[in-house]
Amino acid sequence: MAARDRIIVGLDIGTTKICCIITELRETGDLEVIGFGISESKGLRRGLVVNMEQTVEAIGNAVEDAEKMAGIRVDEVYTGIAGGHIQGISTSAVIAVKGEEVTPADKKRVVDQAMDFAKPVGVEVIHVLPQEFCVDDVNGISDPVGMAGSKLEAHVHIVTGSISAVSNITKCAQKAGLGLQDIVLQQIASAASILTPDETQLGVILMDIGGGTTDIAVFDDGAIRHTAVLALGGDHITNDIAVGLRAPIAEAERIKIKYGHALASRVSGDEQIEVPSIGGDTVNTVPRRVLAEIIESRVEELFKLAYTEIRNTGFAESMSAGLVLTGGASALEGVADLAEGIMHMPVRVGYPRGVKGLVELVNSPAYATAVGLCVYEAARPSRSFSSKKGGSVYERLLERMIRWFKEVF
Repeated sequence: MAARDRIIVGLDIGTTKICCIITELRETGDLEVIGFGISESKGLRRGLVVNMEQTVEAIGNAVEDAEKMAGIRVDEVYTGIAGGHIQGISTSAVIAVKGEEVTPADKKRVVDQAMDFAKPVGVEVIHVLPQEFCVDDVNGISDPVGMAGSKLEAHVHIVTGSISAVSNITKCAQKAGLGLQDIVLQQIASAASILTPDETQLGVILMDIGGGTTDIAVFDDGAIRHTAVLALGGDHITNDIAVGLRAPIAEAERIKIKYGHALASRVSGDEQIEVPSIGGDTVNTVPRRVLAEIIESRVEELFKLAYTEIRNTGFAESMSAGLVLTGGASALEGVADLAEGIMHMPVRVGYPRGVKGLVELVNSPAYATAVGLCVYEAARPSRSFSSKKGGSVYERLLERMIRWFKEVF
């Protein structure tokens, strides 16, 4: 494999930050981080591009910093996608097996039929994720090809997204001089670097708390069973702090990171913090517990919404591995403990794994998606590094579907 083909670049285009991680896949199979860059994101809101010029500039800054550290130039990246426009649908289909045993053509045909559902205008398929196949009365089959039977059933989870949202992300990357090798659902990318095979097999919930939204994925028996997006994230906590303490947004974010705690009862009532006023004329002193009360209120709301979402799926009682939190806001003190009390299950905060090299630079839940993009793509059974830079989003989604069918069938 040529050295160029061993380079995998993950670009996390988020609401609050844009992160670029350059990795190299060694001949030993190790994936090493060789470059890292991060820039403030000002052109997105809740995962959607609202200012293309600012987004392009932020992408360019993050990629340039990563390139300088790695000592190479990159022109192709893998990026994640999230936001309220993302929808997950679990569906199934049944076909009659034409021969004496299930063939690859039968497998493709039943998945095609499962994909044939009512799709709103302006929406396109991003992922087709097989959950299980059933042959006659035998359930839980991962690959039915070669099995004898007369009836084949497929259960799949289909992820769709707004064509315009995907197109805008693609255009921003292109204007920054980059081509998109692939677009991956953010929950899938984060799971690749955060979750263990045992967790996805036993049943686990992944909550990625981003700046504008919180992305949820439910795994059971090694497959995704449910995905959802909640319209609450770390920025809402920051805004609450800014309003409650009458502080500038930038200072509210700094105070949240430095002094924030999600459980007010664990903060001393005597501890004081300094809060610059809006305009910067004065500095006010407020109890740290007041800050914690503001944070606890919003985080509690987030987990109550998440619990309702999971309970409605019917999987709440079967999540033996509990809940795994990631994303920048998950690093706040007390978040995991607060989540345990609301979600009624064990909770841990997930840090990226699966990479070597400059690990200390990416050892934060905030970088789970960027690292996960590299880990996910490195683990694919078949990776294509020959995608041409440019092209329409429709062409790239078509390429993605063709590549998926090649890998599955």
